[in-house]
Amino acid sequence: MKKEVTLTQDFVKGIWEINPTFKQLLGFCPTLAVTVSAMNGIAMALATTFVLIFSSLIISLIRKLIPGQVRIATYIVIIATFVTIVDLVMKAKFPELSKSLGPFIPLIVVNCVILGRAEAFASKNNPLRSFLDALGNGLGILLVLTVLGAIREVFGSRAVFGFQILPDAFEPWIIMILPAGAFLTLGLLLGLSNTLTERKKRIEREKILKQYRTSAINDVIKEGGVA
Repeated sequence: MKKEVTLTQDFVKGIWEINPTFKQLLGFCPTLAVTVSAMNGIAMALATTFVLIFSSLIISLIRKLIPGQVRIATYIVIIATFVTIVDLVMKAKFPELSKSLGPFIPLIVVNCVILGRAEAFASKNNPLRSFLDALGNGLGILLVLTVLGAIREVFGSRAVFGFQILPDAFEPWIIMILPAGAFLTLGLLLGLSNTLTERKKRIEREKILKQYRTSAINDVIKEGGVA
């Protein structure tokens, strides 16, 4: 019998368990390109989350009306609609930020994370679950892009969000604001993520083994008492 997944699990799993960047290794193009600063990372993550949430909701609402043969094309049209909204709003309200992010806002249309969640989840679940799944994955993206951008900004310019963190004596690492710095930082974060995951699995295995041993010892004691 398949265990029923709760609404809370639908939401939480996207933040860490199936984090689009750390676990699924998706959306690396914008992740590496725009995270020169924490603010850029946050802006990109919020734009992606907006598109992810509303496209998932619409796809979930009309999932039974979409013919299977054209479902991918339909998803892309829906996603492109919300990407256009984000792009126009950013150009009108935040022109400098829009210019900083460059073509990566329009390229959200082909972001593997959004299309993947549409196909794997939104097209098979109700609107509430699709909303929670999209929100959780969006927060997972926000977490990664903010941390990655903050680390690169601190070591590349000694400051984050305009506040100086490192002393003037620290010589900024120019590599951190270059593509190589993005690959290096993301690689270290992925390594840390994998280490934490393996440690958690090891602790769980040891706990289960300890319970099994305790149960086996108790059974032996009971059998000895009966004998």
